[in-house]
Amino acid sequence: MALDLKKERGIPLDEQGFTWRELAGKPYSKLDVDAFTRVRVIFMNGIESEQLRFLHVAARMNRELREPLARVRRMEQHQQTLVNWLNPADQSPLETTIGYEQVAIELTADIAQKEPDPFLAQVHRFGLLEDFDHLYRYAALYDRLEGGDANNFTQSYTDIRPGRPTTVVHRQPLDDLRRPYDRKAAHPLSKLHAYTLTAAEHQTHDYYMHVGPLFPDTIARQLYAEIASIEEQHVTQYESLIDPDEGWLEKWLLHEACEVYNYWGCYGQESHPRIKAIWEKLLQQELGHFHFVRQLFEGTERRDASEVIPEELPDPIRWEQHRQFVRDTLREVPLRASGTEFVPTAQDPRRSIQYRDRLNADGSPSETVASGYIWRPGTELAPRAREAAHLYEGRLQ
Repeated sequence: MALDLKKERGIPLDEQGFTWRELAGKPYSKLDVDAFTRVRVIFMNGIESEQLRFLHVAARMNRELREPLARVRRMEQHQQTLVNWLNPADQSPLETTIGYEQVAIELTADIAQKEPDPFLAQVHRFGLLEDFDHLYRYAALYDRLEGGDANNFTQSYTDIRPGRPTTVVHRQPLDDLRRPYDRKAAHPLSKLHAYTLTAAEHQTHDYYMHVGPLFPDTIARQLYAEIASIEEQHVTQYESLIDPDEGWLEKWLLHEACEVYNYWGCYGQESHPRIKAIWEKLLQQELGHFHFVRQLFEGTERRDASEVIPEELPDPIRWEQHRQFVRDTLREVPLRASGTEFVPTAQDPRRSIQYRDRLNADGSPSETVASGYIWRPGTELAPRAREAAHLYEGRLQ
């Protein structure tokens, strides 16, 4: 069922507000919450974080927009607080990390299947295989440091096995840039996908940069540093898909549409009654923000907002397992990036080979942490399986 942006007006900006009790409310229980509820909480915190980041940058560059930006930005900050405070205190940073990677895998897998532009779809599949490998490395770290089984958090929705090995995906910056969509011709989904993935990856980068130094274990510190570097590459990749010729108000309108689109999807699929009510309230608030910015855009640009985003939003992200699609996509593990394009391993650019050889000169944390680690379905109910390090790559790839 489509969401009619012209009909659904939401809550006007001037009527929105929270109390401290609402902002710092009751978190979900990590012991019995569905994995996709955790995924949605992490994901929407990233969407709100990106919105705040954009609104601050826009204010630094646009004198005449500072007042409306400040009004919307304060509500966005409160919305992010409400969402972020749903995370429970007894969920360790490493457990939350596993949730972050599950977000990346299931989100990108759905987007890759729905993306109407063949080049952009390949970009999404390319990034998917790298986040897929991150989950495997962090699962090994979770086993090593906390004796935990990552499947208790992924709940069998997501396989835990190697993807494109993290050790080979470090690239020279020019090999992380991609061709942007054309703002005048691109399908609305292509725009929403690019904005959504940029938000998700930027949040992941920032989270790893914040929690990585807090680990006393040397390998953990190094692993977070290594994967945070890859997440910066992913932010570079996905944000480069956005047409740089979009104006500030056009970008703001798309940011608001992105929030509406994703809260709508979360609300429609949430199984937790209390959190579903939160998604509904925030959706209504974001509809109010969208119409506030729409009026600003149309009054300033003298253009109809439907030129940027259609009156009806396309079908939302499907928050469900995409196991078979990921397994099929693993065939693309050998691909490498050369400039804006994807090439076979033999054509891997020399500049990227030299770049990662320098980074890996003292060894690879992602390889060290997974040495001898094997995950198998059902290991939350049976003893963890371990095999010799020289066997695991061959058996799982």
